[in-house]
Amino acid sequence: MVNDNTASPRHFLSLLDFDGRELRALIERAIELKTILGRGENYRPFSGHTLGMIFEKSSTRTRVSFEVGMTQLGGHALFLSSRDTQLGRGEPIEDSARVLSRMVDCITIRTFQHETVELFALHSRVPVINALTDLLHPCQLLADMQTWFERRGDIAGRQVTWIGDGNNMCHSYINAARRFDFKLNIACPEGYEPDAEVLEPAGDRCRIIHDPAAAAEGADLIVTDVWASMGQEEEQARREKAFAGYQVNDAIMSNADKQALFMHCLPAHRGEEVSASVIDGPQSVVWDEAENRLHAQKALLDILMSSKNPAE
Repeated sequence: MVNDNTASPRHFLSLLDFDGRELRALIERAIELKTILGRGENYRPFSGHTLGMIFEKSSTRTRVSFEVGMTQLGGHALFLSSRDTQLGRGEPIEDSARVLSRMVDCITIRTFQHETVELFALHSRVPVINALTDLLHPCQLLADMQTWFERRGDIAGRQVTWIGDGNNMCHSYINAARRFDFKLNIACPEGYEPDAEVLEPAGDRCRIIHDPAAAAEGADLIVTDVWASMGQEEEQARREKAFAGYQVNDAIMSNADKQALFMHCLPAHRGEEVSASVIDGPQSVVWDEAENRLHAQKALLDILMSSKNPAE
């Protein structure tokens, strides 16, 4: 059942599209939906609705969580790879947006250039969700924040340490520091810093400390990611050398607060960016974090497709 309302829809391309109060309300809604599902109750507000899923990058957690989430909400998810659509054959993004948004009720896009989702959203008459670009991965941060809130309460005023590449996940943690009001230390090798355009607006909330042990000092949360993201595989050998001292291991975790948690968006390479003893250890919450992709994205769909203000 496609929404015929031609008024500009609300999109989720970045955490900055919601303010801090709205994001906290979204997290609360995600926890509520998780509880509803756990009780075996049906919440199916989107019967007859379709989520269009455009994936130009491969995925496990993102695809499964959105498909299952939309099904649990009573709707249908339509998976479209670049091989399945005219986008893969050079159709203008604007044209694909105009057509698809007349047939489905919401669109999620996992792609390379962030400009692709921005341009698509500009010409879409239904909500567009950024399911990952080379610049940002905001849906993962919703799951990460839900996991923290479930374990520790509000993250405001806490110390978070990012260790690794200044990539899309790092950028999203910078935006999260702005919206959730926490301090972020970023430990990365020289030459692998986050984009200045993302970092500078965060002001004194974020600082780069090239020494990972110093960056982890007293941290409440330690986060990392693979050293070579999708599309950077040819750089693997060079990156392994550059990041050799940036593994999250027991020594790094011992510098953090004794109650510190460890997160990783997955997939993980044990023995590279994280030791097996950490990711499989008692401070790791990566499996709850992965599951919460489902619940956080259901809350996001619920809000966007219902045209709700999450803070109301």
